[in-house]
Amino acid sequence: MAVKKWIKGAIKRPGALTRKAKAAGMSTMAFARAKRGAKGTTGKQARLAITLRKLPRPSKAARARGGRKAARTRART
Repeated sequence: MAVKKWIKGAIKRPGALTRKAKAAGMSTMAFARAKRGAKGTTGKQARLAITLRKLPRPSKAARARGGRKAARTRART
């Protein structure tokens, strides 16, 4: 099965939410929480940021070996 890079496809304008948050004088997550119910692009960006924050990040060693999936398959064998 091919690995699907849904996160890369979901992020249309990298850094846009961060720029909006800094312009509002807030942290990125505080801005995302404040705007998560908003309609339009900002609301979508905020909801995606909150979702991505919940995902676990692979360790540096796992990233060096080829990512989270590679680390999981090696751990089972």
